[in-house]
Amino acid sequence: MNLITTLALSDAEQIVDSALAAGRNEAMLPLTVVVLDAGGRILSVKSEDGSGIMRFDIAFGKAWGSLGMGISSRLIRDRLSARPVFQNALAAASDGRLIPVPGGVLVQDDKGAVIGAVGISGDTSERDEYCAITAIRAAGYGCEPESPAPEWRGSSLSDEPK
Repeated sequence: MNLITTLALSDAEQIVDSALAAGRNEAMLPLTVVVLDAGGRILSVKSEDGSGIMRFDIAFGKAWGSLGMGISSRLIRDRLSARPVFQNALAAASDGRLIPVPGGVLVQDDKGAVIGAVGISGDTSERDEYCAITAIRAAGYGCEPESPAPEWRGSSLSDEPK
């Protein structure tokens, strides 16, 4: 009997492509998407034309930190915002790989077990997270967080008032 304890490569590739499509549908800035298996190994990654060279490291750090802490990077941010000493300790323990902002989403199987994580970087963190959640759900998986932040669409990297 072959038990699936992690995300399949074909599903990881589908998640990457769906996340990029979600970004294009929302006219987002160029995205980089990283999908990790349950052990933190890279299954799939793509960077759109124009995506900055640090975007991979940021996307990886969002996904890796989510796996490492067992919660989404949004929840990491929310829990650590009032705990800077612990946040610094996590940064040190992770050799700087932890990126505690939204955009790192856990992938769950039908029983709620974590089988991987998705990290996205390129637009605002809230918009990155929207693409990850949309893509994970499109692939038929559950995720944490279950839904994007309510204000995701209104987030902007522009200094112009909305």
